[in-house]
Amino acid sequence: MTDTLNKSGKINRLVDFAKLTDYSLLDTLSPDPQSTESGDDYDPRQVFSGHYVPVKPTPLNDPLYLAHSKALFEELGLDDALAHTDEFVRLFSGDMTQVPEPMKKTGWATGYALSIYGTEYIQQCPFQTGNGYGDGRAMSVVELVANGKRWEMQLKGGGRTPYCRGADGRAVLRSSVREFLAQEHMHALGVSTSRSLSLIMSQTDTVERPWYLEGSTSENPEILVTNPVAITTRVAPSFLRVGQLELFARRARSHQHDNAMSELKALVQHVIKREYPNEIAPSQPFDKQILQLADAFSRRLTSLMANWLRVGYCQGNFNSDNCAAGGYTLDYGPFGFCEKFDPMFQPWTGGGQHFSFFNQPVAAFKNFEMFCRALAPLIADNTGQIKALETVLNDFPKLVDAQINAMWAKKLGLAAFDSDLVTSLFKLMTRTEVDYTMFFRELSSLPDSVSGISKSFYKPVDDSLSNDWDKWLATWRSQALNHANPGEVSAQMKRVNPKYTWREWLVVPAYQQAASGDTTLIDELQQVLTRPYDEQSAAIEQKYYQLRPDEYMRAGGVSHYSCSS
Repeated sequence: MTDTLNKSGKINRLVDFAKLTDYSLLDTLSPDPQSTESGDDYDPRQVFSGHYVPVKPTPLNDPLYLAHSKALFEELGLDDALAHTDEFVRLFSGDMTQVPEPMKKTGWATGYALSIYGTEYIQQCPFQTGNGYGDGRAMSVVELVANGKRWEMQLKGGGRTPYCRGADGRAVLRSSVREFLAQEHMHALGVSTSRSLSLIMSQTDTVERPWYLEGSTSENPEILVTNPVAITTRVAPSFLRVGQLELFARRARSHQHDNAMSELKALVQHVIKREYPNEIAPSQPFDKQILQLADAFSRRLTSLMANWLRVGYCQGNFNSDNCAAGGYTLDYGPFGFCEKFDPMFQPWTGGGQHFSFFNQPVAAFKNFEMFCRALAPLIADNTGQIKALETVLNDFPKLVDAQINAMWAKKLGLAAFDSDLVTSLFKLMTRTEVDYTMFFRELSSLPDSVSGISKSFYKPVDDSLSNDWDKWLATWRSQALNHANPGEVSAQMKRVNPKYTWREWLVVPAYQQAASGDTTLIDELQQVLTRPYDEQSAAIEQKYYQLRPDEYMRAGGVSHYSCSS
């Protein structure tokens, strides 16, 4: 063991962290030919070609470490002490000037297209061309290989880029705390997701954002609030999105420049290499790789939809630019977790029902449709391959239904999905106003009467509804326990039905306290939310395993929000 590692063999200095770097994106893909080598590129402008723009983050002034993910540090082979070093805080608060070799001193941002529910838009681009839309306040700063896995690290709120559309490039502490905690919670839930590395705030920098008055039930914010800014570093195998493929496919279809088709092909090859190295052999003909890519992404995305429904997650804004090409959860903006059961639950006031809780699989199909459309120019001359791609696309609804049906069967401890049983359950859950997470957790104890699940009810039930529940429970138990060991059924159900979930009204105090540097609640939430299936202490259960209080049912910034910045 060298003296550069601690006794556990984990990395505790940035100089050793730097030795893990391997910049496959920068080494493989092309920069914008109009970009600057220095990365001083902060004014909104059109980017006509190239896969990325070199850009340096804008450092936070007076950075203060708030938190890091101990689970991810363990996975990466990093010592927890590294997160508290000045060099670590400096880098992940946006200052790349002193990073050790062979790390790059400049980050990179990418452009992408925007499609909403299968319709491409360019209105969000200030130039009305779509060439100015992309990473407006996020830039990647590191790509590395640790313990045999490739990771990209991206600063969220790291300052302006050419895609900033005139905004300030910052993220407020509120949204940064939410994203930091939510990503690790989703990972602990067993849902494929980007991860959280660190959370660092500025002790002096602030920005103004519209927000809600205290106690407001307004749908839209009423005032401008001064917010401390922060940077959360998110980590993923890559940050390649469906929207990126769309952008390069649009340029290829319309022959916007001489290299448009080759840039699309290079990007797709990079997606395969980065996200699907174990599923797609590069030795095969490229047209076959494309079909395998579509099939593999379809399977990942349909599995993701089943898991989102399983844990009560609603992304809120599932546009193509928020859809990772690797098939995992990405971009925790206006997300929420369903508490009082509502199939149309939508935490974002601007999201619409098409992105609501139970509609997410349809939104995923729309994104998959745009994904396949982006691949099509590369096989346009092969009619047989185009038809094969259409078959993969058309099979998506059947595949997602199969994934979701299997998920419901597991949540209910059944050997096979029963449509009538599940449909009648949803009706009872709606009539009763049950808490989504608490209901399924209580059900995992195999109650034989309504009293065994009433803890999850937001209102008392009358005799008629109580009788309906008892009848449903009897039917369900007869199926779940048919020739099965009750203890095994209960244990299996508890492995897929978490006890602890994200409850916004319990997260709000955490980011409010963090504004003064107090991380007590962030630390506590991180402990609770990264063990969502465990029976935790009595004190934790009393605090976190409870129904949402009435005063938060329509509270602005808690039950709903119009922005997430």
